[in-house]
Amino acid sequence: MSGYELSFKPSVEKDLRKISRKFQEAIFDKIISLADQPRPNGAVKLTGSEFLYRIRSGEYRIVYEIDDGSKKLTIHYIRHRKDAYRDL
Repeated sequence: MSGYELSFKPSVEKDLRKISRKFQEAIFDKIISLADQPRPNGAVKLTGSEFLYRIRSGEYRIVYEIDDGSKKLTIHYIRHRKDAYRDL
């Protein structure tokens, strides 16, 4: 299986600045693994959206979009679990 191309929304950089470095490494590992397997165990399709999925990384949630046609995976945002689903 060929990997998906990863891209990030501009707001993701801002989200990462708010996260402690000890959590950032685990988050990056999860994101890199998504390129090979975009729907791993634990990935949840978000209600109300056709293409958005969520995966957990500790207390943080990574919300991303999968485009199977062009093999592209776009990270929309990374937030603490208490704030992850506000303003969807």
